[in-house]
This record gives sequence, C-alpha cells and structure tokens, in this order.
Amino acid sequence: MSIPVLICDDSTLARKQVKKSLPADWDVTTQFATNGREAVDILRQEKFAVLFLDLTMPELDGIGVLEINKAEKLVDFVIVVSADIQPEMQQKVTELGALAFIQKPVNTNKLSEILQQYGLL
Repeated sequence: MSIPVLICDDSTLARKQVKKSLPADWDVTTQFATNGREAVDILRQEKFAVLFLDLTMPELDGIGVLEINKAEKLVDFVIVVSADIQPEMQQKVTELGALAFIQKPVNTNKLSEILQQYGLL
C-alpha cells in the first residue's frame, strides 16, 4: 500500500528536489503545498503519513505549521527541510515535534537513514 506524503515548500524547485530525493523503492504518493496555510488546510482534509516541511514560507511559516500540528495532531511524522541550519532553529523544530532536520538540498542517503530510523522505509 502506498504511503501518502505531503511536501510543503514555497519553491517549485525545492518541492521537486525533495520528491526526487525520496528513495526509488519507497512506495509513496506525493502531494504538494506551496505554503504553510495550504499545508494545514490539506492536512485537515486528508491523512498523510509524512510531511516534509520548509521553514521560510509566506502566509504561514514552518514554525506555525509545527505549532498547529502539535496542537491538532494532523500528521505523525514531520521532517523539516530547510537552508536555515542554525542550532537554535533545529532545537526549536524538535521541541515542536519534528522528527528530523535536513539541510537543503536534500542528501538522499541522509533521508533514507532517517526514514529507516523511524520505520518508514
């Protein structure tokens, strides 16, 4: 059975790069959100196993999405994908429930390790 995955980033190029970085043998169906508000709306309507989330976006940033997700429990597995690699930010997203933090551009091997670590692959 295919695993539903939501990729949220305001950059079309970044969304495509995350999708291309997913393991080739991972049976997933992907959907995209272009900002945090759109992601929350989608998550409230549909069930997803994994959310790949950028931090810097218009309308609602990744921190806002994480806060809403923590309060409403919309998705269990959130992996932050961001160029903002400051240790303080990594700590904050972890406190808000993100499982992992991956620096852009996504390293395919690192992503596979994280997915295996949480039993998603």
